[in-house]
Amino acid sequence: MSGYGFVGTGEITAAIVTGLDGADPVYLSPRGREIGQALAERFPNVQVCGSNQEVLDRAETVVLAVRPQVVRAVLEELTFGPQHVVISAVAAVRLDRLREWAAPATRVVRSIPLPQAERRQSRTVAYPDDAAARRLFEPLGGLVVPDDEAGLEAFSAATATFAAHLDYLATIAGWMGEHGVDPDAASAYLTHVFGQLGQSLSAGSGALAELTARHTTPGGINEQLMTDLRRDGVPDTVRRALDAVLDRVRG
Repeated sequence: MSGYGFVGTGEITAAIVTGLDGADPVYLSPRGREIGQALAERFPNVQVCGSNQEVLDRAETVVLAVRPQVVRAVLEELTFGPQHVVISAVAAVRLDRLREWAAPATRVVRSIPLPQAERRQSRTVAYPDDAAARRLFEPLGGLVVPDDEAGLEAFSAATATFAAHLDYLATIAGWMGEHGVDPDAASAYLTHVFGQLGQSLSAGSGALAELTARHTTPGGINEQLMTDLRRDGVPDTVRRALDAVLDRVRG
């Protein structure tokens, strides 16, 4: 047994497999066959199996990438061995449940891979620390291992902010349009500005509070907008929404 097996073949699986770029044998479940076939045609090391059990029979390290609503049913149909390492990319399913459903496998890891794995730029969060997870995720952009499962769940809740962040930018673009700016030009400008800001963040050039201070001139317009948003309770609204997501993530 060698390589990686994937139970569930959606966007996250496609991103990880693309990031691996032929480095190891990859066995895909028949679920999501269209995506699987496209990957198999693109990479000679990728094979679509006839069943989920065949994935387990061929690979020792198995990545779970199915919807939380079906993960128990999927796992309970499979026969795991003590040699298997199970890496779950399923949100809101705790380690104790995964270990129960994947027994007798005992090496079970929760992970939060991102679509940027496709470009080897996914800083993946995983818990507990495991050599197989490190071998998989470190080449795809690095690995973060929190101190405990509760920490991983906080990371997971934070990923719920992606759409809200983009909606914030869309709101700004819409406001610019209301003031006479061409919508395409507004979107292109904001994409550029915040894309460049994202590169600064990726460079790791200071804590977020320090970066905020660098972009805040006393008495300037950045300070004005930030002060108005804080006064109107935006940070508290974000915290309350994250608390609600965290409650859901923890089941």
